Amino acid sequence: MNKHELINSFSRLGELMNSLGENKPHSLGLPCDNSRYEQFNLAIEREIFHNGWFTEELVRLSLCNLANWLNEKTLENWINNYSTAKTNKTIAVIMAGNIPLVGFHDFICVLFAGYKIQVKLSSDDNRLFRFIYQALLDIDPRFGNKIQLADGKLSSFDAVIATGGSASLLHFQSYFSKVPHIFRGNRSSVAILNGKETNEELCALGEDIFLYFGRGCRNVSHLLLPKGFLLNTFFEQIISYSDVINNKKYGNNYDYHKTIHLMNLEVFLDNNFVLLKESEALHAPIGMINYHYYEDPAEITSYLEIHKEEIQCIIGNDYQPFGSSQQPQIDDYADNMNTMDWLHNLGYD
Repeated sequence: MNKHELINSFSRLGELMNSLGENKPHSLGLPCDNSRYEQFNLAIEREIFHNGWFTEELVRLSLCNLANWLNEKTLENWINNYSTAKTNKTIAVIMAGNIPLVGFHDFICVLFAGYKIQVKLSSDDNRLFRFIYQALLDIDPRFGNKIQLADGKLSSFDAVIATGGSASLLHFQSYFSKVPHIFRGNRSSVAILNGKETNEELCALGEDIFLYFGRGCRNVSHLLLPKGFLLNTFFEQIISYSDVINNKKYGNNYDYHKTIHLMNLEVFLDNNFVLLKESEALHAPIGMINYHYYEDPAEITSYLEIHKEEIQCIIGNDYQPFGSSQQPQIDDYADNMNTMDWLHNLGYD
């Protein structure tokens, strides 16, 4: 499949994903019949029964965000600097399952680079992607020769892109280190405040923290605050996100860590839906945010340098805008590694 055919196919897929994301009725222009559309729609509604983190609202949001990439103009601008290789090589992609369809970017990178792809879905997110795969087959049956969903052990691949937690990373290094690879482990994001933020910006920061219940590597888990910053101001502006506590899984995490901190007589702040703890640790468990104060901008530079291999994105007035951490563009690559450059440097047949 050439570049033009891929752009056309994924643009049509984008129309489908956007309609599902916005929960619109099926239209005749969509690349699937009404029955399949309704099956996909029903799967979205019921996903929370398979994975308690994947609420219908969040699944539809993920579909809309991904659909924003899938239009002719965006795809053409993105792929313009790359050729589509004529190769029989296969890239294995091991997807994470922390947020819905989180591996989709690797998926389109591999196909637009011209490779075949062998997909290993996470057990936490192994249903939604199958509908996307079927939709691509409806659009162009040739995708059946390009895409393989591996239900068992991966085999006959030439390179690997694998994403997971710390334990998974050790597994990847043990089994796949002898082939070309990209391994991604745990990362998190930080927000740097200067004390001049508006109420609207602090409210938007809540989106960076709580969207997807804070489970993504782009979610903010640590705040760098100027000395004297009043945390009550922050608490007041994030109150609109308090309904996260109504999710059973999130609520269980919050209760667990609150109990542990109480038993250990540790100092923390609590607003009944998130805990704040003064700590320089970058990573915080679900239901908690770490924070620490700085007096000199040099302290910010030092902290970012120390944790540069663990930070996914930086939110703040001099960095990425508040509220945008979970809205990456198609050319925003995880771990600051350009996946398309890496794929094109592998070498072609």
